[in-house]
Amino acid sequence: MGIVEEAHNVKIFGTGDRTIVLAHGFGTDQSVWKHLVPHLVDDYKVVLFDNMGAGTTNPDYFDFERYSTLEGYAYDVIAILEELQIPCCIYVGHSVSAMIGAIASVARPDLFTKLVTVSGSPRYLNDVDYYGGFEQEDLDQLFEAMRSNYKAWCSGFAPLAIGGDMDSVAVQEFSRTLFNMRPDIALSVLQIIFQSDLRDMLPHVTVPCHIIQSMKDLAVPVVVSEYLHQNLGGESIVEVMSTDGHLPQLSSPDVVIPVLLRHIRFDISVDK
Repeated sequence: MGIVEEAHNVKIFGTGDRTIVLAHGFGTDQSVWKHLVPHLVDDYKVVLFDNMGAGTTNPDYFDFERYSTLEGYAYDVIAILEELQIPCCIYVGHSVSAMIGAIASVARPDLFTKLVTVSGSPRYLNDVDYYGGFEQEDLDQLFEAMRSNYKAWCSGFAPLAIGGDMDSVAVQEFSRTLFNMRPDIALSVLQIIFQSDLRDMLPHVTVPCHIIQSMKDLAVPVVVSEYLHQNLGGESIVEVMSTDGHLPQLSSPDVVIPVLLRHIRFDISVDK
């Protein structure tokens, strides 16, 4: 196993001719895809990995300077593909990894046959003629809560993000992976995500993009999916699901898995 593979806990399942890369979002790890993987292994080679900073990675490997922008994570994705000698893949990115995949696809479009994004956003802050869902004051309060008591913040944030009650399995699972992150790393990562603005990059994304989103999502208003659709440089298609929450693949797998499989298996030209 190579250095990059080991650092990112890369796991490979299945033996298909085509490769799917599953990339998780903030506060989770590769386990967030546990409901999807069994449906893919018979037809695809499936690559799972953990973003640096996830609780399952070695915190000593987290370079605050490298990960002061999302580009650092995008170059990790490219490095994983290169180390595994994967010539091209279908990339499924959740939350921040949707934009990480988009950045990687601009740098190396040859490595991606298409992007499937789940709950992705190019900017979380509201702006003139743009609704991201948050004001700066909202984010400042969120960051301060993380600084003052990280465990309490995790317990409060998890049900809000999932859109369920404290007793749900999905909330408990997200709480666990959130709390596994080192607090200073979690704060740094979330600040970079919430303060990012990738709107100017979207026209440079030429790889076909399947945009999947929950009808109700604390972090990403439904209008953001249409914004992505209108501004991406390549072909794109949007599907808004009747689900609630930012991690629908964890909280509503019965609804989400069939949608994901359809977008993975069929290309946009076929969908039309």
